[in-house]
Amino acid sequence: MSLPPLSPEQLVKPRHFELRMSLIFATLFVPLGTHLPYFPLWLQAKGFHAEQIAVILAAPMFLRVVTTPLLTALADRARDRAYVYIALVAASLLLSAGYFLTPTYAMVLAVSLALTIVWTPHSPIADSLALSGVRRFGSNYTSMRKWGSISYLFANVAGGFILSATGARAVPVIIFAALAAALAAGLLAPRLGRPRRASPLSATDIQHAAPKLLNPYFLYFSIGVGVITASHAFLYGFVSIYWKSIGLSDSIVGLLWAWGVVSEVCMFMMFTRFFGSFSVASIMVMAGIGAIVRWIAFPLVWPLGLGVAGFFGVQTLHSVSVALVLIGLQKMIGETVSEERTGAAQGIAYFSNGFFMAVVTLASGPLYDRFGVDGFFAMIPIALVGLVLIGLAARSAPQRRIGR
Repeated sequence: MSLPPLSPEQLVKPRHFELRMSLIFATLFVPLGTHLPYFPLWLQAKGFHAEQIAVILAAPMFLRVVTTPLLTALADRARDRAYVYIALVAASLLLSAGYFLTPTYAMVLAVSLALTIVWTPHSPIADSLALSGVRRFGSNYTSMRKWGSISYLFANVAGGFILSATGARAVPVIIFAALAAALAAGLLAPRLGRPRRASPLSATDIQHAAPKLLNPYFLYFSIGVGVITASHAFLYGFVSIYWKSIGLSDSIVGLLWAWGVVSEVCMFMMFTRFFGSFSVASIMVMAGIGAIVRWIAFPLVWPLGLGVAGFFGVQTLHSVSVALVLIGLQKMIGETVSEERTGAAQGIAYFSNGFFMAVVTLASGPLYDRFGVDGFFAMIPIALVGLVLIGLAARSAPQRRIGR
């Protein structure tokens, strides 16, 4: 497929491009860094039981698997992706105000479903804008994207201290204020015109190219990655509730979440030096084993008297069970999928991760309701299934690139 040429205007680098994109990433990840650890606490504070919390968390995951590729494809066809980004952030801000209404189960579920449609595409569209700058002007992607990780850490820590003072009722306020800041930053988004190539989650690319990726290696690997990732659903949905139930303060909860992200970033920084020569199958096996060790250890930390230090130790395994999965997936795609098929490959991997995460999140509610923290043990066989799929992928690994 030939690429449309850039117009003379598109060859001109917008003023302060890197600074503007850094600001977008920084504001983009604050609401995300608040929602993941603290939204379940707000739901519990409003009287929802574990099964209802699981549905409220899982239902949007099922929905966004379908809607996000459609909206990112819309951004590809728009006159400028920045306008789509601004519109989606504005819609997210408006819909997040729905959490200020009387929090009945039906109301919160409806708001969460509507919000996920317009909120989830923020990150891939921002990535698309940043990568256009990398291709056209030689911008450094990591120097822009790192501000998202920094702000995510800040949201984890600051959110914990805010909740220590105000209680969980502050969660919707923080999310609303953070989305307002994201909208202000979005108005400064650089205008780049149409993209030259479809974004990573383009539905058109997936439909056009996916059949060439339907081979045992790619499918086993993608599903295996999705299943290992999904074994984290119990953690994401209920670990904050568990930590609060044993008397940990909101500030400690925030620091524990932040420590996991710090560990993940450290793995990104040292991966090439220590693991760069490993095969993708070996990397994924280490990730799966790290996940299993994590799920065995979590329920034992408090009964064994290891205290908060023990939880910090277990959270360090985030560098293995999460970071190595992310790196291994991209390494697999880079080594075996030809460039013109990478968009479809990313989209299929996104679907696999989203679908299995939603399924396990839905099951996590009854697990926590019945078994409490021992529900982590149920994540062990899930991670084992992922390891088996990675083993099957390794046995069917191709000797050349896929997709040509």
